[in-house]
Amino acid sequence: MAQEAAPLVPLTREQLAALLPWFLPERPGPLIAQHVVVTGNGSCLADRWPDPRALVVETGGNYTVAGDPAALDPARLRGRVAGYVEAPAAWEPLLQAAARELREWPRVVLTQEGPGRPPPEPRGPHQVRRLGPGDARSLAGLGEDSAWISNSWGGPEGLAASWTGWGAFAGDRLVAVACPFFVGTVYEDLGVATEPGFRRLGLSTACAAGVCQDVRRRGRVPSWTTSPDNTASLGVAAKLGFTLQRHDRLLVADVPIPVPDA
Repeated sequence: MAQEAAPLVPLTREQLAALLPWFLPERPGPLIAQHVVVTGNGSCLADRWPDPRALVVETGGNYTVAGDPAALDPARLRGRVAGYVEAPAAWEPLLQAAARELREWPRVVLTQEGPGRPPPEPRGPHQVRRLGPGDARSLAGLGEDSAWISNSWGGPEGLAASWTGWGAFAGDRLVAVACPFFVGTVYEDLGVATEPGFRRLGLSTACAAGVCQDVRRRGRVPSWTTSPDNTASLGVAAKLGFTLQRHDRLLVADVPIPVPDA
């Protein structure tokens, strides 16, 4: 009889914090392990504890892996990694064997190194302001295209309670949101979502500008990660003074690759 693979060991936030040197130096882009440690949103699995050799860290359907992939076999990962994976090349054979489908998603990473540019005034009678705990219901009411924006905060209530998001309202309806999707100790990587029918009005730019100002007040650098074919996202980043840092890629395991809005 084949021996069943040993289960992965869940680590606490404090245990992961002791392993953060595995993820240094911190660079702009996905900051998954840092986000789990800084905000408490997400999880970490190890091959063993103490003296782990391999880690799988997740927040909001985004993963990062670190250590020695030889410490794991595909059976220990199967069904545990489904989403967007930041992984060194040495991990690809293991992830390929564990996933039903594994594809590559090109990414570009930008940073706002200076004070940023003032955004143009949004068009129309829209209110742009910081989001707080009272806005959880509005965040929960976002449509399917935008609901992902709170995933790395544990959902709408978590993002609202963090006081880190900015939103644009059309009357009482929340129609655009920006927030730090990943929070590190040096960088914060922004996420932006706008409801269909309210795009190209400057709303996401105005919301993201508020987030960038907050990030700088915290002594960190705003970063922006998107795909090279997402011209709308790249346009917003350019308006705010973001400049290219590097071309990169994510691995996408068993979920669809998002398609930019037409």
